[in-house]
Amino acid sequence: MTTDTGVTTNTPDITAVSRATITVKDTPGYRAFRMVNGLVLVVITFLTLYPFLNMVAKAFSSQAYIAAGQVNLWPRGFNLTTFASVMGDEIFWVNYRNTFVYTLLATAIAMALTTTFAYALSKPYLKGRGVLIGLAMVTMLYAGGLIPNYLLIDALGFKNTMWAIVVPGAINVFNLLVMKSFFDNFPKDLEEAAEIDGMSQFGVFFRIVLPLSKAVIATMTLFYAVQFWNSWFQAYLYLNDRDMYPVTLYLRNLLAAATSTTDLGSDTVQIQANVQSVAMLLTVLPIVCVYPFIQKYFVSGVMLGSVKG
Repeated sequence: MTTDTGVTTNTPDITAVSRATITVKDTPGYRAFRMVNGLVLVVITFLTLYPFLNMVAKAFSSQAYIAAGQVNLWPRGFNLTTFASVMGDEIFWVNYRNTFVYTLLATAIAMALTTTFAYALSKPYLKGRGVLIGLAMVTMLYAGGLIPNYLLIDALGFKNTMWAIVVPGAINVFNLLVMKSFFDNFPKDLEEAAEIDGMSQFGVFFRIVLPLSKAVIATMTLFYAVQFWNSWFQAYLYLNDRDMYPVTLYLRNLLAAATSTTDLGSDTVQIQANVQSVAMLLTVLPIVCVYPFIQKYFVSGVMLGSVKG
């Protein structure tokens, strides 16, 4: 490159270098690692999906092929008799609607209580903080027992009402401690800056903390939703009216009847494996559909860049 003084130097042209395409080749060891890693992930994925795919295949297969053990990943003797019998029952849809209502209401109540309680416990200046944490931890180690819980629900007037389903599990201590740990590590600079600007404690929580806590909120929401969606034992204890049953209790009763080879309302008597597969598929399908929308919050770093040094 020639300078203004006419002297030629050996300095490379920076512009030309910047425009050049630099290709870095993978080493043989790294390529081997990627191949082995990909193969292991494929095997793990297959082992994870196999039970679910086998369940779906049995749900759509006929009795003869299931009894002969010839159903693996693909339906044999395509059959919708059990689906028609279950989904043709009006009470099934009533119970399905109940499950959606119970899950949405219970999850909303649980998240409201868990987030506020966890945020308060994350403040070291909170008076009685140690006592509150201790009371929460005690419930993880010691339970009241089935009979005292039943008597308590009955005394509160919750028996045979939706509140017997949505209130007792409002705070899961494990989820509470996870959220508390998250709030403990929340950047204090953001909260202090908001307080200096005149924002109240509630304003800091709702306008600063919660928007930057989408990952943990989405995770805890999913945990609570799955917990309430799959719950049937509380309904079994506290609900007497069939019209108030969740769909999980309906399907549980269906499975219990299938063990004795019951007639599902058609000329074809389905064996237990077929009924069980249909019941499980109908139960897990909504949760499986929700997972793709929540997955992005598990892997995204929502706190990245919120505080710059």
